[in-house]
Amino acid sequence: MSENNVNRKPRGFAAMNPEKQREIASLGGRAAHMSGHAHEFTTEEARAAGRKRHQPKTAPATPQQTG
Repeated sequence: MSENNVNRKPRGFAAMNPEKQREIASLGGRAAHMSGHAHEFTTEEARAAGRKRHQPKTAPATPQQTG
């Protein structure tokens, strides 16, 4: 990495104050809902996501796999 990166000013959203970021994000979210492009979870989708979250990511190794 170069030493020049240390003195760089933040750009884009990083340069804005948090309140301005929130305002812009809010407008984007509202526009998405108005145009029908935003996703809203149903109760069943939320339950399925919760169940999936608490499952192990991989199956435990069997004695044959471990050696």
